[in-house]
Amino acid sequence: MTARRSFVIFAVVAALGAGAAVPASAQSALSLSRRGTSVGIAAALGNRDRPEADRAVDANRKPAALLAFAGLRRGMNVADIMPGRGYFTRIFSNVVGAEGHVWAVVPAERVAKKPDAADAVKAIAADASFGNVTVLVQPLDAISIPKPLDLAWTSQNYHDVYYGSGADAALALDKAVFAALRRGGIFMVVDHVANPGMTPDAVRTLHRIDPALIRRQVEAVGFHFEGESKVLANGQDTHSLPVFDPSIRGHTDQVVLKFRKP
Repeated sequence: MTARRSFVIFAVVAALGAGAAVPASAQSALSLSRRGTSVGIAAALGNRDRPEADRAVDANRKPAALLAFAGLRRGMNVADIMPGRGYFTRIFSNVVGAEGHVWAVVPAERVAKKPDAADAVKAIAADASFGNVTVLVQPLDAISIPKPLDLAWTSQNYHDVYYGSGADAALALDKAVFAALRRGGIFMVVDHVANPGMTPDAVRTLHRIDPALIRRQVEAVGFHFEGESKVLANGQDTHSLPVFDPSIRGHTDQVVLKFRKP
């Protein structure tokens, strides 16, 4: 093994170990390094086709540790649900390679209100560097992917569905994701943490959500809880400020939950 390869494996596994509460069944750090997945993720992050604006927030968003915890690897079929401007879409594309595929699922409900909502990820899919990316504009309760998914992912979005469209809409999303995944497939939910017991109106203005609400809903449709990573935890965040407040933006306390379809 080359010194460079050894360094990359050490760096990524160390990042994972620094924050991830990994269940025994996963054995993430050691198994990932043996399979070379950590190297694939590191290479994807270093790919020159990623814009500088994305690279600039890597230190805060910690994608290497997150995707290692999720188990992302070459050849997977992945759905990036509510992908925004495609920060994770590009990384997924680079990791899964030509053997895999990435579907960027933009909510039809969002496009109806903001017609250009899918433009950023459509530009990614039109780039030859990301030939394994397809953009789908679909209702969140009727997600339809051409192939069974290995991984479904949504980051900093669940609260918008739950408080923007209602608890039933979030439950419908969970059901649609469950149906789209293969048996054993993974559903990852990352979101800004809210304190328990806050009124819906209060939490809605903060753009946060109580992690217990996410777990209850996702498990209610049949998912098994696999574990939680603390890699994005921030004990200095009191959960009292909106996530866009300049004093906390980009540094919020975030929950990282991993679920498996049995």
